[in-house]
Amino acid sequence: MTDISPFLKSLLSTAGLSGHESPAADLIRARWQNLADETHLSRLGSIHALRRGSAPEPRPRLLISAHMDAIGMMVAGFEDGFLRLTQIGGLDTRLLPGQQVTVHARQPVQGLIVARPAALIPDDEAKNAPNWNHLLVDVGLTAARATRLVRVGDLVSFANEPFELGEGLLSGHSLDNRASVAALTLALEAVSAKACAERSRSIAWDAWFAATVQEEVTYAGAATSAFGLRPDLALVVDVTFAKSPGANGWETFPLGGGPTLGIGPHVHPFVLKTLRDLAKELEIPFAVEPMPRNSGTETDAIQLSRAGVPTGIVSIPIRYMHTPVEVAALADIQRAARLLAEFAARLDTDFLQSVKWDD
Repeated sequence: MTDISPFLKSLLSTAGLSGHESPAADLIRARWQNLADETHLSRLGSIHALRRGSAPEPRPRLLISAHMDAIGMMVAGFEDGFLRLTQIGGLDTRLLPGQQVTVHARQPVQGLIVARPAALIPDDEAKNAPNWNHLLVDVGLTAARATRLVRVGDLVSFANEPFELGEGLLSGHSLDNRASVAALTLALEAVSAKACAERSRSIAWDAWFAATVQEEVTYAGAATSAFGLRPDLALVVDVTFAKSPGANGWETFPLGGGPTLGIGPHVHPFVLKTLRDLAKELEIPFAVEPMPRNSGTETDAIQLSRAGVPTGIVSIPIRYMHTPVEVAALADIQRAARLLAEFAARLDTDFLQSVKWDD
């Protein structure tokens, strides 16, 4: 497989907060255009890339979806030249003080997230993680200059650059869910290579790859893309919690131990069985991830599209989710990509007849 780390690093050096995904979308679409038969943007800004199948029309459609939006912040007000913040998506505030950020104002402004001095915070609040009332951005400007340059509603994104951490590990902001976009890119490359290697196309189904918007806030991208593309089957790719000190329970999974396959009310049992059998055949390590209620992924919207879409979930473990210093293993991204590509390639024209809700 292609070394995906340079592309992933470029995504991790780019903004693209929920509702404002264009900086990341431009990079993704430029990469996908040469791999797909066609690409287009949805009305909300999600990227759709099609690899056409070889089955007779009307061909069944597979959707492989991962959200490209990132968590971040927004300017909520001013305090003596400092900027007050509110969140876009959910952030773990414990790691925010000391983080470098970019304020996307009339011109980009560099800043530093700071917390009020502990001695000035009420005792009953000081022992807890800092809340948004106690977090500010220091942009080094006078109050008059700050209010001329910055407006309420301006976006604030993390400015730390990605870096390699140990062998095969990468750290950076927005690995949720740019790690999955990287996996989709590798899968699209693999599907494209299969089609180009054989004069007759080797993929029976039409395979749609989607990098969607606004997952962190509304699932709007997933819901509208599924409605518009009308898939017969879908796979959602997202991240999950990796094991780390203090996080070793059943809800966490080994970093570098392969992707997880979701199981729960939002996952079609037959799709899960197909993914499990395929992973075993390909000798791809994986774990089954219990999702007893909502999955917390785009699956919750996609499976409800139109008359219903049988859907499976493939997740990539990361550490320190919803912080600026998330960590992923490149091997897990590559394994997820191989599983996705082989799943798409092995779908035959009669597959839908075997899809039954039988757990």
